[in-house]
Amino acid sequence: MARQEGMAETETSFQARVASGKPILVAEIAPPKGGDPAAVRAAAKKYAGKVHAIGVNDNRDGIRMSALAAAGIIAAEGVEPILHIVTRDRNRIALISECLGAQALGVRNILCTSGSHQTLGVCPMAKNVYDIDSIQLMDALEKLGTGGAAVCMESFDGAGPFCLGGVAAPFADPAELQLMRLAKKVKAGAKFLITQPVYDLERFNAWWVQVTQRGLHTQTAILAGIQPLLDAEVAKAFAASRPAPLIPPAILERLATAGDKAAQRSAGIALAVETVKQLSALQGLRGFQICTEGDDAAALEIIEQSGLEAR
Repeated sequence: MARQEGMAETETSFQARVASGKPILVAEIAPPKGGDPAAVRAAAKKYAGKVHAIGVNDNRDGIRMSALAAAGIIAAEGVEPILHIVTRDRNRIALISECLGAQALGVRNILCTSGSHQTLGVCPMAKNVYDIDSIQLMDALEKLGTGGAAVCMESFDGAGPFCLGGVAAPFADPAELQLMRLAKKVKAGAKFLITQPVYDLERFNAWWVQVTQRGLHTQTAILAGIQPLLDAEVAKAFAASRPAPLIPPAILERLATAGDKAAQRSAGIALAVETVKQLSALQGLRGFQICTEGDDAAALEIIEQSGLEAR
């Protein structure tokens, strides 16, 4: 209990924002495909003062710089990071070790995710691990943060507390199973949840009705994922990928008929802004995560045009 009483002293500013009930804005970046930290530092500077935190994804679309290293660089730039940790690639020993290392670097916001199967990525011959899933990792980190034993019934001095998050899947089937997993994540200690990218507003609204009926939005901060489609050909390929992102044909048509690449990019930004504005009307939705797969200028345009800039 002593750890609980002292928790406020080590609370991250992002966790304080989550607890405040105020709107939340997060940007997500992918670390560079190399060891040069310049791009990470540049991204941190671009988003400083405009978002409440920067999420750093963990080898989601290929082999990249360690997310832990990138998160440490962002923290050193004075911007608060959210470290994504995928259980696909590590056993429980490595996962807990990485989280303790994150704490040593001043990184306490951790988004736990199981990750897409490696056969759906660029390195299908890699061996997956999946020793534990994202909910089990979250539960272990929550126990560590309150002085309890977790992995192999072992406790660690001065571990945590962490501000834990997870992923919400509004478009995955069966919906009832996904809602059960969502509730388990909340029970395991998720202070925030970020949805997969939203394109199908009708289906998202139906999912949100079920979320609010269960009161899950009152137990954790739920952010809608916004990932603009900035190129018609890339969007078409993305729509056909697995797991399917459920992009309505009307959106693909709007991009395809927009004109040249510059016009397509502008149309994609406009669509994202429209999505933000429509989702902003949902009672209980706490905010957004903007992810542009490296086009930080587009993300900043969406933030500005939507009036989302962190306050």
